[in-house]
Amino acid sequence: MEGGVHVGADASAFRECFSLTWRNPYVLRLAFSAGIGGFLFGYDTGVISGALLYIRNDFSAVDKKTVLQESIVSMAVAGAIIGAAIGGWMNDRFGRRTSLLVADFLFFVGAVVMASAPNPALLIVGRIFVGLGVGMASMTSPLYISEASPARVRGALVSTNGFLITGGQFLAYLINLAFTKAPGTWRWMLGIAGIPALLQFILMFMLPESPRWLYRKGREDEAETILRKIYPSHEAEGEIQALKDSVESEIREEGSSEKINFIKLWKTTTVRRGLIAGVGLQVFQQFVGINTVMYYSPTIVQLAGFASNQTALLLSLITSGLNAMGSIVSIYFIDRTGRKKLLIISLCGVILSLGLLSAVFYETTSHSPQVSRPETDHFRGYMCPDYGVAQTSWDCMKCLKASSPDCGFCASGSNKLFPGACLVSNSTVKDLCHGEHRLWYTRGCPSNYGWLALIGLALYIIFFSPGMGTVPWIVNSEIYPLRFRGVCGGIAATSNWVSNLIVAQSFLSLTQAIGTSWTFFLFGVISVVALFFVLVFVPETKGLPIEEVEKMLERRDVRFKFWKRRDEEPQKGGSV
Repeated sequence: MEGGVHVGADASAFRECFSLTWRNPYVLRLAFSAGIGGFLFGYDTGVISGALLYIRNDFSAVDKKTVLQESIVSMAVAGAIIGAAIGGWMNDRFGRRTSLLVADFLFFVGAVVMASAPNPALLIVGRIFVGLGVGMASMTSPLYISEASPARVRGALVSTNGFLITGGQFLAYLINLAFTKAPGTWRWMLGIAGIPALLQFILMFMLPESPRWLYRKGREDEAETILRKIYPSHEAEGEIQALKDSVESEIREEGSSEKINFIKLWKTTTVRRGLIAGVGLQVFQQFVGINTVMYYSPTIVQLAGFASNQTALLLSLITSGLNAMGSIVSIYFIDRTGRKKLLIISLCGVILSLGLLSAVFYETTSHSPQVSRPETDHFRGYMCPDYGVAQTSWDCMKCLKASSPDCGFCASGSNKLFPGACLVSNSTVKDLCHGEHRLWYTRGCPSNYGWLALIGLALYIIFFSPGMGTVPWIVNSEIYPLRFRGVCGGIAATSNWVSNLIVAQSFLSLTQAIGTSWTFFLFGVISVVALFFVLVFVPETKGLPIEEVEKMLERRDVRFKFWKRRDEEPQKGGSV
C-alpha cells in the first residue's frame, strides 16, 4: 500500500538498488539528493564534539563554565525540537521539497554565523539555526525518499538515510582531526557544513515535489508524470491507481479537513498502543546515553586519561566509524533477525558496555596519581591556591575539582603515574608544563586503564548502533495506522529530540555532581528498564502489512510473550 510499511531491505532489494544505477538513475538521484539532509543531520550533530575542545581554548568563559559548554552543544537540539514540530506542519502545508530547501537555508545560515562568531552568544545563535535545519531534515529526508522510491526498493533506499547520518558523523570527526593544526580550527570545523547544504539546495531546487504530496493536494497530472519516471511503464499505472485509492481512502476516513482530534487519537486502541511502543523506544534511545558518546566522546576520552586534544579526536574517530558500520549491519539484519530480537541483543550489549565503562572510570578516579609538594613548588607562583592551604594529602582528582580558581595537574616528567604538580589552570601554566615535556590534565587524570575505557566505548557503539540506533525509527514507520502516520511520527520524533536535549544538557553536570563512573552506571540502570520495556511493549512488525499490525495491536495483551508467529496463532479470534 502506498504510504504504508517500508518494504524490507533484504538481499534482493539491495541488488535491485544497485541495478538502479544503470536502469533508472533518476530514482537514485532523488534518493541521494534528499539523503544529503540526513548527512547534514549527522555532520552538524557530530562536529561539535571536537570543535568544543578548541572553542574552550578561544573563549575562557566557555572553558570555565560547564553550563556554556552544554548550551553550545544542546541549543542545536533545542532548535531541532522546534524544527521537527514546524517541519511536520510545513511538510503537509508546503511540501517535502520546500521543507528541505528551507532546512538547507537554515543549515547554511547557521554554518556562516558559527564560523564568524566573535563570542559564545553568537555561536549559540548559529547552533540554534543549525538545530532548526536538523529538526526539519530528520523527518523530511526519509519521508521524501519513501514517497519518491519504487515500492520494492523503498526499504533499502530509506535505510540508506540512517547510513548517511552516521556517515556524516564520521566525516565530522575526520574533519575535526584534519583541522586541528589549521588557523581558526573550530571555525573551519563548523563552517564547512555550509558546502553540502548549498549543494543540496541546488540539487533539490532542480528536483520535483513528492508525488504523494502532489496527489493529495489535487495536482494529479504532476504526480502521475513523476511516477512514470520512477516506475517502469508496465508498473506505473498500477502504482498510480494504488496512490489514488490510498488518498481516497484517507479522505473517506478523515474527511476533507486535515485537522486531527488528539483526544480521539489517544482513545483509539491501536494508536495508543502504537504510541506507547513508538514514543517509549525514542525516549529510551536517548536515555541509554548514546548522544553523550556522540557529542562528548573526545571529552570522555580525556576523562579516561588521554590529555592531548589530537589524541582524543583520533580515538573518537574510531567510535564514529564503528557507528557508521553498525548502521550497515542493521540494514542487513533488520529483515532477517527481526526488530525485537535486534533490540534485545542491542540492549544486552549496551548494559554490559556501560557496566565496563562505570568500572573503568571508578578505577581511574579512585586511584589517580598523588600531588607532590616538591613537584608543585617547582613551578613557583603557580601553585593551586586551595592546595597551598590544604592540611591533607591531595591526589590528581581532588586537584581538578578545585574551583577557586580552576586547577590542573601537571604530570611527572619521568612517569605520568608518579606524583605531579597541582597548578592554576591557564594557558601560561599549560605551556610551562608542556615546555618540560610533561602532560597537562584538566578533564581527567593519568591512568593505565584508559584503553579499557576506549574498549568500553567501542563495545557500546558496536551494540547500540545496529539495534537501538536504527530500529526505533523503523518501528515508528511501521507501527501506526496509515491515516495517523504523520502525526504519530511527529510526536515520536519530538519526544526523541526532547529526550536528546535533556541528556545533552545534563551530562557534564552529572559527571561533576556524581562522577563519570556513577553517570555511566545510571545509564546502565536505564538500559535495564529499556530492556524490560522492549520485552513487554514493543511488537515484532517484521514483514507484516500495516493492516495486520493494526489487528495485532487491537487484540494484544501485555505479557512477555504476547505476539506469536502467525503459524502459532489460534485458529479462532481472541487475544494472543
